[in-house]
Amino acid sequence: MKEKIKNIFSKYGFELTDKQLSQFEKFYEYLIEENKKFNLTAITEEDDVILKHFLDSVLPIKELKLNSTLIDVGTGAGFPGIPIKIVRPDIKIVLLDSLQKRINFLNEAIKLLDLSKIEAVHARAEDYAVKNRERFDYATSRAVAQINTLAEYMLPFVKVGEMAVLYKSSKIDEELNVAKNAIVTLGGSLTKVLDFEIEELQTERKIVLIKKVKKTPEKYPRNKNLPKTKPLT
Repeated sequence: MKEKIKNIFSKYGFELTDKQLSQFEKFYEYLIEENKKFNLTAITEEDDVILKHFLDSVLPIKELKLNSTLIDVGTGAGFPGIPIKIVRPDIKIVLLDSLQKRINFLNEAIKLLDLSKIEAVHARAEDYAVKNRERFDYATSRAVAQINTLAEYMLPFVKVGEMAVLYKSSKIDEELNVAKNAIVTLGGSLTKVLDFEIEELQTERKIVLIKKVKKTPEKYPRNKNLPKTKPLT
């Protein structure tokens, strides 16, 4: 498996050390084993995990500055946070999720992979934001939600001048259009959209970069699931 990971990552411009290859292999094995006990991911085939989880997670990594801080909002099984950490050990990361069983899984994965400067936190984004506003250089999310919803959960964590990094599928023009006003309301400005084509999957990946240009108003993110049920327009 290591050789396969090495070749795929190299093809897309990422050269991994032996240690990093071992960490990815261990993470895959642990993910698949734990996935038998409770649902962490529907993606389990070796090639699919490498491409759809591991490679996909690190696509925007060259946009992240050295020794920065990052919060992965709604991290789930640790994507994109853990692959980012493996490839960029200099980045200090918080993995945020509202489900305790996922946090337990992540804590064990952190130990297994011998990762440092990374912690898994059990909390809802709106609760964790109360004492952690404007604390991070970057907020990431691969959660399945509209851009205006994700921006409300993510931007409160980001320092003014830094960025929210949203992983999206190829069809986002309408989503971006709907989210324009919400992004401004939350203190953000759409910086650019990175385009990646993963040849093996015959698909495009879009990474939306939203720069934080002013402080997010204190009332965001709203609680009671309102960012999802009544997204900003």
